[in-house]
Amino acid sequence: MAAVVAAVGAVSYNASAAEVTDARSVAVPAIATIIKPPPGSRPIGAYVVTKGTQSYTCGADGVYPTTTSVPEAQLIGTGGRIHHFAGPSWQSLRDGSLVTAVRLQSSPREGAIAELLLQVNSHSGKGILSKADYINRLYTSGGLAPAGSCTPGQIASVPYGAVYVFWDDPAV
Repeated sequence: MAAVVAAVGAVSYNASAAEVTDARSVAVPAIATIIKPPPGSRPIGAYVVTKGTQSYTCGADGVYPTTTSVPEAQLIGTGGRIHHFAGPSWQSLRDGSLVTAVRLQSSPREGAIAELLLQVNSHSGKGILSKADYINRLYTSGGLAPAGSCTPGQIASVPYGAVYVFWDDPAV
């Protein structure tokens, strides 16, 4: 995680385009093989969750689903602040660019929500996220669905932490 935090600190909030290009050469921490983006992909930003929850809605069977949740998180990193929310969606608070993505692969993490590789399936606006093709959710903590019974329709919001890395794939 220290390497990602260093990468996050390597580019200031008001970085020039040249500085952002330099940030792409910063080493990204080890990523499980199953969730690595395609060869040739380049990191365009790393973001730390400053405050986040995964919300689970109790099913008709009186149990929280373990595979379906809705994120609500604030991220900060190389390109400023990003709001992460249902979709799943990520929107830059700096320039308004927005992406949505679908899960391609996951890697379990003991006592936490899985680490993920997501593929961006829609872009909106011009800005820091406009070149993102893949997203990793790494170094997760917390966020697991509550165990035990619940009242159908009840929502549980569980705090979580993670690092998100956005990737540009020149082949796309």
